[in-house]
Amino acid sequence: MATQMTDGHRRFLQVLMSHGIMEGSVARTLHRDCCEIHKVYYAHDKLDDFINVVNIHLQPFFMQIRKGMSEDDGKTYYALVNLAETEITKMASDYTENELELFRKTVSTMDAIIVSENGFASSTNILNLADQLKIKKMKKKEAEQVLQNLVQDKWLSERDGEYTLHTRCIMEMEQYILSNYQDLVRKCNICHSLAIQSQVCETCGIGMHLPCAGKYFKAQMEPHCPHCNEFWPHEIPEINRPDSQLPSSAPRERRGTSSSGTRRR
Repeated sequence: MATQMTDGHRRFLQVLMSHGIMEGSVARTLHRDCCEIHKVYYAHDKLDDFINVVNIHLQPFFMQIRKGMSEDDGKTYYALVNLAETEITKMASDYTENELELFRKTVSTMDAIIVSENGFASSTNILNLADQLKIKKMKKKEAEQVLQNLVQDKWLSERDGEYTLHTRCIMEMEQYILSNYQDLVRKCNICHSLAIQSQVCETCGIGMHLPCAGKYFKAQMEPHCPHCNEFWPHEIPEINRPDSQLPSSAPRERRGTSSSGTRRR
C-alpha cells in the first residue's frame, strides 16, 4: 500500500478537520472528490486504506482519524481525535475555563447516564450543576448557552430536553471514560466498543448497543442473550438501512481552510 501523503490526502484531512466528525457516506464522497481533483488513484472500497495513509503521517502529532459508530442509528462516522491528551483539557481552545468546568461536571453525571435505561441525563440535573462551579457560578441562561454550544460542536446530543454524549465525544474520549468510570461503563458484547446507550441483560448484565442488538436478534424468532442464553426481555430495535458503500453528496469546505493550510476547532 502506498504511504505517500498527496494533496488529495491533505484536502481530505483539511475538510474533516473543519467538520470535526463526518458521516460515512459523506466521507466516501469526499474521498472520491479529493482523488478526482488531485489525480490520485481512487477505488470506492478503499477509503480505510486512504485514511491509513493519513494516519501514518499524523502519528508524530499524536492524532488519528478514527472510525466509529453512532449509538442512535448504527451509521459509520469518521472523526479526527487527539491521542496526546486523555482529559477534557483538549477542548480548551474552544471553551473558557468556567465552561470547561461545566462540561466536566456534565460528564461527572456519567454515573446517572450509564445506569439509566436510555443513557441520557436530564437538562434539569445538568443545569443545577451551574450552581456548583468553583471558578465562577453560572446563571441558568449562561449554562443553557454552553449546552447549546456543546451540542452544536458535537460534544453532546440533545433529545427532548435530555442530553447524552455525541458520537464525536465517545470516539475522542472513549479511553478517558473507560479509565475513569471503569466500574460503571460497559462495552458492547457485539462490537466491543464503549456503550452509553444500550440494552442490558437482566440476568448476566452484558450490554449491547441498540443497533448491534437489532442486527444480532434480527434473524431470531425468540431472542436470547448471546452470553448467558437467557430470554432477552427488551423490545428489539428496528434496523435502519445500512450505509451505502458508494459515495453520496459531497460536503462543502468551510471558510478559513485551504489546501495550503489547515485549522482545527
